[in-house]
Amino acid sequence: MKKRKVAILGATGLVGQRFIQLLENHPYFQISTLAASQNSAGKTYKEAVTWRLNTAMPDSISDMLIEECRPTFHCDYVFSALPSSVAGPIEDMFVNAGYTVFSNAACHRMDANVPLVVPEVNWQHLSLTRYQTTPGVIITNPNCSTVGLVMALKPVADLFGLEEVNVVTMQALSGAGYPGVSSLDIVDNVIPHINGEEQKLTSEPLKILGNYNEHEGAIDFAPFKVYAQCNRVPVVDGHLLSVSVKTKEKVSITALIDAINNFQPLKGFNLPSAPEKPLIYLPQSDAPQPRLHRNLGGGMTVSMGQLVQYSDRSLRFLALVHNTIRGAAGCAILNAEMYEAMNG
Repeated sequence: MKKRKVAILGATGLVGQRFIQLLENHPYFQISTLAASQNSAGKTYKEAVTWRLNTAMPDSISDMLIEECRPTFHCDYVFSALPSSVAGPIEDMFVNAGYTVFSNAACHRMDANVPLVVPEVNWQHLSLTRYQTTPGVIITNPNCSTVGLVMALKPVADLFGLEEVNVVTMQALSGAGYPGVSSLDIVDNVIPHINGEEQKLTSEPLKILGNYNEHEGAIDFAPFKVYAQCNRVPVVDGHLLSVSVKTKEKVSITALIDAINNFQPLKGFNLPSAPEKPLIYLPQSDAPQPRLHRNLGGGMTVSMGQLVQYSDRSLRFLALVHNTIRGAAGCAILNAEMYEAMNG
């Protein structure tokens, strides 16, 4: 098949670099445009960026000139890695010019007719795009911690229903971008506050795990409650979530572990970025750990562990998500692959 041309907005940041890394040699998509701030526009990518990943900068993009974030690109899809502080009006400009935008920013996630998607959980919500009235469309992926949370909750919700969720996050430094958190703040420390994170974790899962109302072109939000407390910890990559759940029905740990390890809702779609095992249960008493398990499934697998039943209708577990791969660029690319499978 002929590859789709794609542009990356915010290409010099950490998430932008992840997009470039993950799109190298992609069978569906080819990077045709890199865009960033006015300070970087006109420079080659290698001149403008400080490459922070542990793989080499792809030769195919190192000499590519960076353009300004204006809707003048010849491409099929736009991936936005822009920070939420500037993303809204720029993404609107592209959508109003007819582009299909896959956004990692928070600006439009909770808009009524904008899909907020983790494909393994709610790919059906992509159909919301038909109710957008702009010349182009926008599709969003959630906050990086939300991605791990909803993937881990999905088999629990399907088996037993959800009544209440309490989550405490231990979030990696890369989630704050570069240069991020000062070393004098984070070394020998945990920072028990991340601006805006708790609100995202308490609202986004209800949309993602809600039901698509095809007749009204809307999402009926899930009715359970989410309570969150977020912490920044001295880990480079990998958000660890400690989750306690009250369920509607009686819990079976055996059935849940079996559902986790057989969770393959995208198996029939043949999507290049979809891991063979989107969820995996690790039975070891000291798992999951960011350094050991964040790169499972190429960083696209969410690992779970420490599953304990408290009562007939309550349990707890740990979930680990690679925040810049599955929680950011990788999820947006998988959304684009799913959208292409539905509409291509």
